[in-house]
Amino acid sequence: MVDQERVLRLLNRMERDVAVLADLAGRGDLLADPVLLGSVKYYFVTAIEGCARVAHHIAAAEGWPVSDSNGEAVRQLGRREIVERDLADRLAAAVGFRTILVHEYVEVDDDLTVAHLDELDDFRQFTRQVAAWLLG
Repeated sequence: MVDQERVLRLLNRMERDVAVLADLAGRGDLLADPVLLGSVKYYFVTAIEGCARVAHHIAAAEGWPVSDSNGEAVRQLGRREIVERDLADRLAAAVGFRTILVHEYVEVDDDLTVAHLDELDDFRQFTRQVAAWLLG
């Protein structure tokens, strides 16, 4: 059984993270300020992790097969029609971006990081769609 309170807490945390990212997006030249750029990276990591945590919790609670990756867990929400499939695919790709930010497998492209600030609506849609499923 899905722990509704836990999922709602995770979604609320994601909403706060996205609000901070939106605020940071309006702060001018983020590339010139390493502190602000670091904040952008951190809040992207926590927002993306929120998606994965929600997905894994729902999958486990619903008794679905265990996903072998965070991206696959998010995609599973699309296949199960909890979120739109194309949204799930975009956020699954964001999981790869999170991996780069956390583990620095490749040199992080700061221009790309800042460009991702234009995609915050994906997180907003995710929280709305999961909440609608959960409360529906």
